[in-house]
Amino acid sequence: DRYFQIVKCFRDEELRADRQPEFTQIDCEMSFVAQEDILREFEDMIRLIFKEVVQHELPPFERMEYTDAMDRFGIDKPDLRFNMELVDITGAAKGRDFKIFDEAEIVIAMCCKGLAEWSGKKLKELEKTATGQESGASALIWMKYLNDGSFDCSAKKFFSDEQYKVWVEKANAKPGGCEPGDLLCIFAGPKLKTQEAMGKFRHLMGTELGLRSGGFKALWVVNFPMLEWDEDGGRFDAKHHPFTSPWTEDIERMISLDKKDPRLAEIRANAYDMVINGVEVGGGSIRIHNRDLQMKVFSVLGMSEEEAKDKFGFLLSAFEHGAPPHGGLAFGLDRLCTILGGKTSIRDYIAFPKNNQGRDTMMDTPSGITPEQLAELHIETVAPKSKGGEKAGEASFSPAART
Repeated sequence: DRYFQIVKCFRDEELRADRQPEFTQIDCEMSFVAQEDILREFEDMIRLIFKEVVQHELPPFERMEYTDAMDRFGIDKPDLRFNMELVDITGAAKGRDFKIFDEAEIVIAMCCKGLAEWSGKKLKELEKTATGQESGASALIWMKYLNDGSFDCSAKKFFSDEQYKVWVEKANAKPGGCEPGDLLCIFAGPKLKTQEAMGKFRHLMGTELGLRSGGFKALWVVNFPMLEWDEDGGRFDAKHHPFTSPWTEDIERMISLDKKDPRLAEIRANAYDMVINGVEVGGGSIRIHNRDLQMKVFSVLGMSEEEAKDKFGFLLSAFEHGAPPHGGLAFGLDRLCTILGGKTSIRDYIAFPKNNQGRDTMMDTPSGITPEQLAELHIETVAPKSKGGEKAGEASFSPAART
């Protein structure tokens, strides 16, 4: 069996150019399938769409492991239209009494072609970009490989030409390399956080340097982590959702480890994303269809049997009646249209788009709520009074909202 549905979805996440509080999703589900069936089916579909809509022949999609994507590009949706791969220089950067590097789990460099001649002012702006909200690095260290073959570095007090040459040698092992006239940008810190910061920075620099303005590059990113550590909760949580199936080879390891063992982060989910031009246009997974396996996953997530039955009893009951192996993929229609149309924001393909504060400026919504509406729904509000009213921080209740 198979079906698809076109769904209006709502999300409560940070808004940006490719996110809106509401969007359109094409949800596709199939029974008796494996990952290979789904990847082949929807890759063929997307290749046909690009051929008919924009007359572009997409080659067969590269398949990239999640771990490779993070190691090479620092992001699980890499834009493959340009090089600038990440370079691990940890071993060649430590031991020089430079605290930022010595205390870091990983030190990562990225080569920006032709930027060694940038002025001090431009480099200051670059540092702000690296440490700003969009990238989130703790600091940017730069090294210039000047056209005359000499070097300059923002941490030159701690390093010499000997270290710089090793960094360049490591960068030259990557596509595009590092040549005279280039600039190495370096981040350091915890591995995942530093990779993610550099991945975002890479996309920002690709846009800044005009490397993301044309053509199409598509790939599959596969085998995401099943679990991720939740710092606030002090436990592992499902990276996608708790109904994604782990790979069979990883199940025994998953249930044998302590619930706080860092190695749980290595358990692979049978999950996959379609990425085009650095944008996730679709994602999905093979689902759990066995009650025993589902209970094992709930247990790893710290959920008791009683809690699992209380929250998901309907699902567990369905499994007992014999659910088939199944999986699927959901496309973001707005994002796909944005790429096909050569635009940069999904707002161009959404009726009544919202601004970055979630407001519809044409309809002037959301609007205020009357006391009568609150009373009808048995809702009570608490808010500070404006100047001239109660002191800031005091509770203010609407009598009409009391129940």
